[in-house]
Amino acid sequence: MKISGSTILITGASGGIGGAIARELAQRGASLILVNRDRDRLEAFAAELRVWGGQVTPLIGDLALPGEPARLIQEAIDQAGAIDILINCAGVQNFGLFAHEAAADTATLFHINTIAPIALINAVLPHMQQRGKGQIVNLGSIFGSIGFPCFASYSASKFALRGFSEALRRELAGSGISVTYVAPRFTRTAFNRSAVTRMANALKMNQDEPESVAASVIATIERDDRERYLGWPEKLFVRINSILPRLVDPSLIRQANLMRPFATESTR
Repeated sequence: MKISGSTILITGASGGIGGAIARELAQRGASLILVNRDRDRLEAFAAELRVWGGQVTPLIGDLALPGEPARLIQEAIDQAGAIDILINCAGVQNFGLFAHEAAADTATLFHINTIAPIALINAVLPHMQQRGKGQIVNLGSIFGSIGFPCFASYSASKFALRGFSEALRRELAGSGISVTYVAPRFTRTAFNRSAVTRMANALKMNQDEPESVAASVIATIERDDRERYLGWPEKLFVRINSILPRLVDPSLIRQANLMRPFATESTR
């Protein structure tokens, strides 16, 4: 879909990847609707983006609250008149041994990573169907295709989002509404707690800057691709894991042993 002139709603808009996407979109002439729960941070970010001359509308909202996704979509339509593209970028991450994870933390993670994006899509679909066009972009993770130790609930939430994206894409085929799933690998942002960052450095995990991820997301939108996995050899491992997961098991089990000290520290 064409970026310039489009009205695009982004959740998690002032975060690392979300912020980088918003900056690039603003420079390309998109009208932006930014969603975040931190009012001061969001309004300062909106002011920063307005230097590019486009329309920027900040919407304050907590996606964990019941009914909030539907309210945000309606408010966005009321203020902007239309939503051409929805980018679900907001997310949370639990890192640590699952045996030590609180049930409330698991529930919150699934609500923000999986239920809220689905609720936002459910709310925006009638609007897009009435117009006969639109694009939905879900930010997943390489961990949404490879179940990663010490990220059990996070992996599961992204697996669910990937499956939903695939099913909805097929359901909407021929409607003028496309569904895109983009899966980054480890990205250097504040999203990752210090224990995660030190673990990634110690294990020499491949890492990307948020700006490079944003460029890939926007290129995927412009080409209207169905899905995109970022990074090599991660995208190869995704394919191997989908066909022969037992080949991947030994290396991830070894990696889990190296991760355990960091995971134990994270859950203290």
